[in-house]
Amino acid sequence: MLGIRFRLYFLIDNNYLPSTNINNSYFYRFMNEAPLNNYYLSLHEPDKSSVLAIRDIILKQDKSITNELKYGMPFFCYKGKMFCYIWIHKKIKMPYIGFVEGKHFDEPYLIQESRSRMKIFLIDPNKNLPVKTIAQLIYKAINLYINETIKFKNK
Repeated sequence: MLGIRFRLYFLIDNNYLPSTNINNSYFYRFMNEAPLNNYYLSLHEPDKSSVLAIRDIILKQDKSITNELKYGMPFFCYKGKMFCYIWIHKKIKMPYIGFVEGKHFDEPYLIQESRSRMKIFLIDPNKNLPVKTIAQLIYKAINLYINETIKFKNK
């Protein structure tokens, strides 16, 4: 891996990469996804398997959902707007899905803690994933944007 990384940086530093359409190239996507993939790979089992499965469940809900590393955390964006993230709870040591606009959710199994806007959904990595519940929560979260409950900022 070190050899590949060195060659890639060499190509960048010496301007050997084509300047047109670099944003669509495999190389550009590879370099941008590396930190995100490193985050997932740094987790230990059983959290790693749970988090990777949760990521796949979230990404399958809509083709406009993307996964990006922001603030050192894997965030999921709907048409560029952050709507949820995956993290490991510091005290409980369990993975959870955090919903940015959780204040719009009234499900009793979502936890607000000391957050004013966000709510979290704890996931026990030693049990079967509640796939249907996760899918319903993601659907509800992106519908906040689709139904314009939460508006996109004009750029």
